[in-house]
Amino acid sequence: MTVRHDADGVYATLAALDRSCHIVSRDGRIGATDRLPPPGDATVLLASAPPLPPERLGSAGFRKHYGVRLAYMAGAMAGGIASEELVIALARAGALASFGSAGLPAGRLAPALERLGRELGRVGLPYACNLIHTPMAPELERACVDLCLHHAVRCVEASAFVQLTPDLVRYRLAGLRHDPGRGVKAENRVVAKVSRPETAEMFLRPAPEPLVADLAARELITAEQARLARSVPMADDITAEADSGGHTDRRPLTVLLPLILRTRDYIARELPGRPQVRVGAAGGIGTPQAAMVAFALGADYVVTGSVNQATVEAGTSSAVKALLATADMAGCVMAPSADMFEQGIQVQVLGRGTMFAGRAARLHRLYRDHDGIDDLPSEERHHLENSLLRRALADVWQDTAAYLAAHHPDRLARAERDPKYRMAMIFRWYLAMASRWAVSGEESRRADWQIWCGPAMGAFNAWTAGTGLADPSRRSAAVVAEHLMRGAAFHARVAQLHLSGVRLPAAGAQYRLPNADERTPWPAEPTAVTRFPSSSNGTRLSSASLASRRSL
Repeated sequence: MTVRHDADGVYATLAALDRSCHIVSRDGRIGATDRLPPPGDATVLLASAPPLPPERLGSAGFRKHYGVRLAYMAGAMAGGIASEELVIALARAGALASFGSAGLPAGRLAPALERLGRELGRVGLPYACNLIHTPMAPELERACVDLCLHHAVRCVEASAFVQLTPDLVRYRLAGLRHDPGRGVKAENRVVAKVSRPETAEMFLRPAPEPLVADLAARELITAEQARLARSVPMADDITAEADSGGHTDRRPLTVLLPLILRTRDYIARELPGRPQVRVGAAGGIGTPQAAMVAFALGADYVVTGSVNQATVEAGTSSAVKALLATADMAGCVMAPSADMFEQGIQVQVLGRGTMFAGRAARLHRLYRDHDGIDDLPSEERHHLENSLLRRALADVWQDTAAYLAAHHPDRLARAERDPKYRMAMIFRWYLAMASRWAVSGEESRRADWQIWCGPAMGAFNAWTAGTGLADPSRRSAAVVAEHLMRGAAFHARVAQLHLSGVRLPAAGAQYRLPNADERTPWPAEPTAVTRFPSSSNGTRLSSASLASRRSL
C-alpha cells in the first residue's frame, strides 16, 4: 500500500475520481492512499471518501430521462447566442443544452430546429429549445410552439413565465399518450426556469382545467390528452434561477433553491401519484465549488449560462468573448431591458468595456420625465442624435414604424396617437440594436454593446487565470462542462473529508486545470442514449472518522 504525504500525492489520490480516497496515519504522519490498510497493519484509517466520478453527481433520473452522461445543462441565451454549434457540442459530450431561440424570427428558427433534429434528434441525442414568455407579443410564443411541434422538438426550456399560457400548455399536452406498460407518457418535456416559489408552483401542478378545456374545444389537443392532463405536472424539471445574467431577480442560490425544493415536496404530498419533478440550480455556476454547493443543497442538475457565452461555439462575436474573458466578479451592472422598458424592468449586463448601462439608464430617465420626443430639451435631442443614436430621431422612428407596421400594427397605431409611447418605441430601438451590435461585433458601436452577463463569468475567469482555459479560443463548451463537473466531484470529496475533521493542504485540495501547453483529458464519446444504474448516487463517509480535527 502506497501512502502519499506530499501535496501533489494527496491531489493525485483525490483526483482519481473512480477510486476511493483514504486518509490514514502511519508512524505519526498523515497521508492519502487509494487502498484500505490491510488487517494487522500499523496504519490507522482516519477518513474515507468513496469513488465519485462526475457521472454520479446529481440525479440518476435526470440523466436517464434525457439520455445524458452528466446532470448538466447549458441554459438558453437569446438571439442564437446559445447556438446550434453549442447545443450539438454539448449533446455529443453527454450534456443537455437549450437553443437560444428568443428574439429570432421564424426564418432563422426553422432551419436551426431542422438542423438540430437532423444531427441530434435522429440519432437519439437530446436537446432543448427555449420557449420564452412574450405577453406583449403572444404570436411569437405561438410561432415557436408551432415550429417545435412541427420539427418534433421533444424538450423546451420555458423561461420568464409568470403565468401559464395556452401555447405552453398546448405543447406539453400534445405529447401526452397512454403507455400500457408505464401509464401516462409525456413525450413533450418541459424544463421550467423560475426564480420564485409561487412561479414554481404552477409548473408543479397539472395544467389548469380551463386552459385544457379551451384547447380541447378548439381541437388543438385530443379528448384523450385532455383527460391525461390531470395525471402529469406541467414540468418534468424546474430550474431555480438565482443571480444570473439578463433578466434576474438576483436571489441568492442558497436561499432560493431550498425554498423551491420545499415547495416541490409540499405539493408532492398534496398530489400523490404524480411523477416526481426534479429541481435544478442556475445562477452563479461558474466554478467547480459553486456546482458542488448546488449539488450539496439538493440540486438534481446544474445549469450554466454566462460562462457559455464566452465559449468558442457561442453565437456571439470573438470581440465580445475576449471582453467577457476580462470580467471580474463585480463587473456586472443592471440596465433597463428592451422588452419591458416602460415598466423599468432591468437586466444584468457586463459593465466593463461598454457604456451601454449608463446610456440605457439615461434613456429611461428621459422617458420617465418627459411626455414625448417633442418635449425633450434641445440639448438632450442633440445628444441623442449626435452621440447616442447617431441618427436623426425622425429616421429612427421611420425604421421603427416600418418594423411595427410589419409585425405589430396595433403598437404602431398606439404610437401614432401617444407621443410618450412613441418615444418608448424609439428608445427601444437603441436597446434592441445594442444587443445585435454585440453579437455581430460591430466595432463602431463597441461602447454600446449590450452583453448579458452574471457574476459567474468573473468567478470563472478568476478560476481559469493562468491556465489553458484563460484563452477564450480554448474555451469549448464541452471542455468547460467537463472541468466544472470533474472539479465539482473533486471538491465534493474534499468536503466529505473536511466534514470528517480532516484538513488537507491547500495545494492538494484545489482542482487543477491543465496549463496552456497541456492537452485536456477527454472521455470517449457517449453512445446515443446512455443508461445508468438506478442505485443511489449519494456518497457515504467511512465510519472511521476522526474524533478530533486533524490536518495533513
